[in-house]
Amino acid sequence: MPVECSKCTDQRAALKRPKTGQSLCKECFFWVFEEEVHHTIVSAELFKPGETVAIGASGGKDSTVLAHVLKVLNERYRYGLNLILLSVDEGITGYRDDSLETVKRNQEQYDLPLKIVSYEELYGWTMDAIVKQVGMKNNCTFCGVFRRQALDRGANLLNVDKICTGHNADDVAETVLMNVLRGDISRLRRCTAISTSSGGEGVLPRCKPLKYAYEKEIVLYAYFKKLDYFSTECIYSPNAYRGHARAFLKDLESVRPSAIMAVLHSGENLSIKESVKMPVQGTCGRCGYISSQALCKACVLLEGLNRGLPKLGIGKHHRLHGKLLSQEPLTEAEERKLKAVDF
Repeated sequence: MPVECSKCTDQRAALKRPKTGQSLCKECFFWVFEEEVHHTIVSAELFKPGETVAIGASGGKDSTVLAHVLKVLNERYRYGLNLILLSVDEGITGYRDDSLETVKRNQEQYDLPLKIVSYEELYGWTMDAIVKQVGMKNNCTFCGVFRRQALDRGANLLNVDKICTGHNADDVAETVLMNVLRGDISRLRRCTAISTSSGGEGVLPRCKPLKYAYEKEIVLYAYFKKLDYFSTECIYSPNAYRGHARAFLKDLESVRPSAIMAVLHSGENLSIKESVKMPVQGTCGRCGYISSQALCKACVLLEGLNRGLPKLGIGKHHRLHGKLLSQEPLTEAEERKLKAVDF
């Protein structure tokens, strides 16, 4: 027997919401999803009228839905925002080049400006070249660090006020689990923040309007809206540590769908004892980017690549930062240790 939409009761339900269990027709689902994002934006005061906001656009479902919903809400509620798409080309043949074609189509579909920055122009390296040197084990570390800084650099070129990313509830819950498993207290403390303030020279505030949106509902929204997005996984990500947290979270969700939000809220309500020593945020002595060490992670990783020492930025090698800053040569033993890579 057909199930009625629990909201309007006029139409046949097209889906059952993973987040709440409600049976909704397509139009009611669109409205409820958009209104929840609007509530998140308003309650967290993510934007101010007149701001220029860069949307981190990868061509994937999250960033495509984010761009579409922000454009809709900006017009519906007159946020007064100037929206721009900002993409990073990591230089992954057969993956990023295809997804950027999707972003270019999104630019035309949403009538929004687009800026693309690349690892090659910013760092002199592509991910294809990096993987050839470091192997498949730690490549996501390089990509994540470089991409975060590349977004900031691209946004600064555009002179925007804020960066908006498509991180959803699943992403945040996975990050909470990862930081618990790694015992990373400093990241655990800040990973659930819906927005971050400017943290130094060249670092712009970031926000996550989709923070409370389930990944499954984002997929449903994109599917029923027939949005144009790229769905292939990165060819270098099968061994990513996040994949283990994701698999665990999906197992929890299959038993108890509210587990995603429960993990997220646990991270939000976490309190750290005052006696716990936290890293002090400063700036990188080389590039001026935020860092709790003498050199930021991006500069250390880049130094390792340029010196042919790919393990320099993997693990804790803070005692070497002074040598790197002063351009001192490393000892033979240090170089031998940093050249070893597990492929």
